[in-house]
Amino acid sequence: MPSTIVHVAIAGMMGAALLGDRFDTKAILIVMGATAIIDLDTLIGIYVPGTHRAAFHNVWIVLVPAALLLWDVKLRDRSFVLERWGEYGYRVAWVTLVTVLFAHILLDAFFNGVNLFWPVHDRFYDLSGTLLVTDQRGLVQTFVEIDSETGGVDESTVRGTTADTHYSTGFDPTRDEPPADVERVFPIAATGERFVLTVAGFGTVLYRIVETRRSDDE
Repeated sequence: MPSTIVHVAIAGMMGAALLGDRFDTKAILIVMGATAIIDLDTLIGIYVPGTHRAAFHNVWIVLVPAALLLWDVKLRDRSFVLERWGEYGYRVAWVTLVTVLFAHILLDAFFNGVNLFWPVHDRFYDLSGTLLVTDQRGLVQTFVEIDSETGGVDESTVRGTTADTHYSTGFDPTRDEPPADVERVFPIAATGERFVLTVAGFGTVLYRIVETRRSDDE
């Protein structure tokens, strides 16, 4: 699975692009920090088995604040967010939500799966797959497999529930009490591609910070 460091690096690239002229060190740290916080449900999973990749890795963690933000800024006569933090705060807020969704929750969903709709619907969905074009089958996607008989989501896309699903991490390598000699692995970049993304992400953020500070000094 992508490490927290990889998630944060991708969030940095997204934030650097989406924040636009609102970019500054504080804003990008908020975006990257919020993306990292999602993995804290790893610690919750130690005490409540099965909640890693469920407690914070669900769409509600983004959709509920997004709905409140939209209501506050677009529908209310007086916006709390705009009055307190202005357009800067509004931009940082929606960029943070978009980044958390794409750079963390959906990235994990398409890599071994997450409990997308927990606690409303307790099922882990693994959207790992491919999207390709062939000269014989045309456009092919295997992210969501459909059962040809029922028309619903095939069981190959579903991993289980919080009662029987566990994602191993260095903090909780096993669902039950781990053996004393178990190896606790804390990945940084498990593949070359993720290492490149990590370097590119943090490099982009560093460049934007330096560039912004030079502009402020001029």
